[in-house]
Amino acid sequence: MKLLRYGPVGQEKPGLVDKDGKVRDLSAHVKDIAGDAISPDGLKKLAAIDPASLPVVEVERYGPCVAGTGKFICIGLNYSDHAAETGATVPPEPIIFMKATSAIVGPNDNVEIPRGSLKTDWEVELGVVIGKHAKYVSEDEAMDHVAGYCLINDVSERAFQAERQGQWTKGKSADTFGPTGPWLVTKDEIEDPQNLKMWLDVNDHRYQNGTSATMVYGVKYLVSYLSQFMSLHPGDIISTGTPPGVGLGQKPNVFLKEGDVITLGIEGLGEQRQNVVQG
Repeated sequence: MKLLRYGPVGQEKPGLVDKDGKVRDLSAHVKDIAGDAISPDGLKKLAAIDPASLPVVEVERYGPCVAGTGKFICIGLNYSDHAAETGATVPPEPIIFMKATSAIVGPNDNVEIPRGSLKTDWEVELGVVIGKHAKYVSEDEAMDHVAGYCLINDVSERAFQAERQGQWTKGKSADTFGPTGPWLVTKDEIEDPQNLKMWLDVNDHRYQNGTSATMVYGVKYLVSYLSQFMSLHPGDIISTGTPPGVGLGQKPNVFLKEGDVITLGIEGLGEQRQNVVQG
């Protein structure tokens, strides 16, 4: 299934995409794409619904594809070729940092350059959405706790991230720095999350053209690993890292400016489009 949320900011309704690409309203069956609705049992109930029985809706705006995200967990330098382009070595264990949940916006909402920013950058990433509480789970059990996947743009301010002391969080958490969606694609639709094509363009120039095959620590490992340090709850998102081609990796560097247009996508997970504005 491709689950989604649509409507004005703060008033999003739940929906799904049918086999013909039409959006159908799920409001009569669930309050939101969150909590119990994305648990294993919740997803079974949604899968049993005949999409043809649901009203077709016209979507003016897609919201973030999951609600109630308590934790937005990111993995740094998790692609071997991206680590190489930044001059970093592949870490012996996953680098974990947090992105504020207030950064989450819809997939086509504007991206705002923060005040004082000179180095706002882009990162196409595979997002993993947790559907079932996970604590001390093994790799073999990990996928039992995953609801599905989504597309994420891990927008980053490199000066805030690396030149302003402290952890990476301050360079990752500005409002609008987490476009998420358009869909939560349930895991049964993605045969192999470690073999998905990924791309990102700025102003129709292809900067990122990679694959999740170069991910150092895969989805199963990450879910298990993170669950050793913190409980994972339904709606939590793991953003798993980016392939090469970020602005910081260009020679000379290229960073976002007002008026730019970002487009990105991951095979099977849809596409996003953001206009860049000054915050």
